[in-house]
Amino acid sequence: MAPSATGRKLVIVESPGKVRSIQGYLGDGYVVEASIGHIRDLPNPRDLPAELKKGPFGKFAVDVDNGFEAYYVVDADKKKKVTELRRLLKDAPELYLATDEDREGEAIAWHLHEVLKPKVPVKRMVFNEITKEAIQRAVTTTRDIDQDLVDAQETRRILDRLYGYEVSPVLWRKVRQGLSAGRVQSVATRMVVERERERMAFRRAAFWDVEGDFAPGGGGQAFTARLTEVAGRRVAQGRDFADDGTLTAKNVAHLDEAAAREIATAVMATDVMVTDVAEKPYTRRPSAPFITSTLQQEASRKLRMSSKNAMRVAQRLYEGGYITYMRTDSTTLSEQALTAARQQARDLYGAEYVPDSPRRYEKKSKNAQEAHEAIRPAGDRFRTPAQVAGQLRGEEFALYELIWKRTVASQMADARGSTATVQLGGELPDGRRVTFAASGTVITFRGFLAAYEEGRDDDERAARAAADEERRLPKLSVGVGLDTLRAEAEGHETKPPARYTEATLVKALEEKGIGRPSTYAATVGTIQDRGYVRTRGSALIPTWLAFAVTRLLEEHFTELVDYDFTADMEESLDQISRGDLGRVQWLQRFYFGDQSRHTEGLSELVEDLGEIDAREISTIPLGDGMVVRVGRYGPYVEEVAPAGVDPVTGEVPEGAQLPETPRRATITDDLAPDELTPEKARELLEVASDDGRELGQDPDSGRAIVAKAGRYGPYVTEVLSPEEAELKGKAKIKPRTASLFKDMDLATIDLDAALQLLSLPRVVGTDAEGVEITAQNGRYGPYLKKGTDSRSLETERQLFSITLDEALAIYAQPKQRGRGAAKPPLKELGEDPVSGKPVVVKDGRFGAYVTDGETNATLRKDDDIETLTPERGFELLAEKRAKGPTTRKRAAKKAPAKKAPAKKAAKAATTTTAKTAATKKAGTKKTASKKTASASGDGS
Repeated sequence: MAPSATGRKLVIVESPGKVRSIQGYLGDGYVVEASIGHIRDLPNPRDLPAELKKGPFGKFAVDVDNGFEAYYVVDADKKKKVTELRRLLKDAPELYLATDEDREGEAIAWHLHEVLKPKVPVKRMVFNEITKEAIQRAVTTTRDIDQDLVDAQETRRILDRLYGYEVSPVLWRKVRQGLSAGRVQSVATRMVVERERERMAFRRAAFWDVEGDFAPGGGGQAFTARLTEVAGRRVAQGRDFADDGTLTAKNVAHLDEAAAREIATAVMATDVMVTDVAEKPYTRRPSAPFITSTLQQEASRKLRMSSKNAMRVAQRLYEGGYITYMRTDSTTLSEQALTAARQQARDLYGAEYVPDSPRRYEKKSKNAQEAHEAIRPAGDRFRTPAQVAGQLRGEEFALYELIWKRTVASQMADARGSTATVQLGGELPDGRRVTFAASGTVITFRGFLAAYEEGRDDDERAARAAADEERRLPKLSVGVGLDTLRAEAEGHETKPPARYTEATLVKALEEKGIGRPSTYAATVGTIQDRGYVRTRGSALIPTWLAFAVTRLLEEHFTELVDYDFTADMEESLDQISRGDLGRVQWLQRFYFGDQSRHTEGLSELVEDLGEIDAREISTIPLGDGMVVRVGRYGPYVEEVAPAGVDPVTGEVPEGAQLPETPRRATITDDLAPDELTPEKARELLEVASDDGRELGQDPDSGRAIVAKAGRYGPYVTEVLSPEEAELKGKAKIKPRTASLFKDMDLATIDLDAALQLLSLPRVVGTDAEGVEITAQNGRYGPYLKKGTDSRSLETERQLFSITLDEALAIYAQPKQRGRGAAKPPLKELGEDPVSGKPVVVKDGRFGAYVTDGETNATLRKDDDIETLTPERGFELLAEKRAKGPTTRKRAAKKAPAKKAPAKKAAKAATTTTAKTAATKKAGTKKTASKKTASASGDGS
């Protein structure tokens, strides 16, 4: 329980992680408490009071016909927190709302004000970093709640509710139950799908060139050059080919293997000399300080952090007072930060590494939102990584070091040097002229590179450019003869567009102006959690489900997944946040359309969908008569036309025909969409229709025993006779089936091993009371069974080797339930600052968790035990304590529903207030007759 606020000013922040630091900076005259994020939100319509379900709030918890008024309720797990805040406010002389300085933070402050209804002066306290100077400055320079920012956040929330509740049900009906659509997630999914489509349509093209090693006559420094021209024609490179494999460049020499090898051989006998030397200055400027998106990208490239994990670690650094606010679109640094960065660069690297005047990065990203600084080390004087090494460890230290390096480097001098390009020429024995070229960069002054160099995305062209840097060429002049030390033909293939990684997807979203940097981590996480995207290494691969969903949205909600339209929505939200556009006016146009512009709104789009062929929308053609269908139980490949059918005329090859029942095969998750070619699809069909490898006959039953590959792995089974198969249909006889052990190979298993597997379960013997003990292989591994008492075995081989005495010895031991004997902790985190008790990480029934012996908190999805810091463990426990104990609801018989008295209903509406007209700007109201339907799941 929080201390009394009698006579002390109440400060409410968002996160429990900030409380201790801010309390220390403000002193005893204040009491600091956390709201733990939002305290109320739009409810699911099914949770509305009965008297409201049939009213204007019944469909969305938003009255779309009357100014898009929102009906909010306090979250069930926040009621205790609200009660606590009211108690603290009761005796406080002033209230400071110190939530984050962005739209969400402003909205949280407004909701706190609406729910707490303070009767004392209220001040909006904002800060960009949690340092003593910043907090003390913020408490003396307060402002009012910015209603425009609140409007922008509420508009975004209502927009996502309308989008999700209108579009998601269409996906449920036409693709699969439980799917969701969202303003940003659907567009991000489309981007990943479009990239995969490009890869599927891509056709590789082969091309060759020649690489040689040359050195000035007399044993000078050797260098490598590449063939660029043959007989006056440029040698074709990968950029000269279209994605379909055709050569698009004109008048280029497209070398095949034979031609390249011929040139390589001839060059060895050719006199080569320098024909041109060009040298020019090289200058490279440092990158701007981090904003949210660039931090996520660099953390992914250099630290292998997911976007979500990078933001979580940054949040802890911010709350600990190590960095400034980590949700920002601005590259601007304050005067104090400029001075600190320049002074630190001067102290560490020397005066020549700092330019005469500060570097100012005023340019913001498209649709930049808040007026924060860039992400930088906190304070008026930065702490070096060495100074925080004793306080930060693991990911926190690595991310702080990255931010520190980027900030300091942004105020350092340019890297300088020179780039030299050399051209070599020679005449082949057949009279053709050949030209080779080499280039290299020599850095003469490293400048900012002494502190930091930006990472590169995995790209062949970028890798080649990086290799050219720092490559030194010997001093050469025109006419100098060269010795040819090596000449080799090299073959290449064009490569399909690279799949998105988290870093490149975030970069693409930012470039298109879609979403907000602060939401990118959540967006990337959402499209993975929804089953639209999975990862292979760092690459994002769309699932076939994403193909079906994207196709439906593209064909029937074209504008909603249009990149420009989505970016325009962000611009509109910015206009609302600046007070240049009314929220009601914009929502009216989005939902009901604009007759003056002849544009349809979302409601009309949903009503005028017409007939959607669910089977067709979930079908993805592969070509050559093969398609992928997204079915109820997952994707599968199906043959819809004979092999070789003409894709234009539909002409079927002579003698080709489809079986009466189309062949189908399940597609496993390890096969990416671009890897499923028509040839691969037919291979899957052949495997699926394969009756298996016959191992021999069971000497007892005379049935054939076969080994097959199944959906859930390899197995052996017996083949029933036609007469037995008929009985099987009547459920009177079933073939024996057994999965192969983990150490068995489908290709080498023999009849004896198969019969042994089919003999399971095996009777081990009986106990003293005559109860039979059997050894069986189950879903969770091998085990013994005696009546209803089961005991696990250590290995599958024990199923055949365990004796009765060994089995009885196992049953003589006490049965271990759950996890069995207590296990040692997975990790020790130290003493909790609140309870003072040691905190450890343990392995539980539902996964790893942290505990101090009193409070248990489950680790989140992205929490890695190896890199889990004590601060993160303490944070999880603090959040769990703030939520209070979890209570289980007991099922009870429902009494007949009674109609709530009008007075009681009015009171309920007051405690869960819709946004009142008194605190809103006036907006045009439009009345429209709408059908009411319930939906669950917001878009985002």
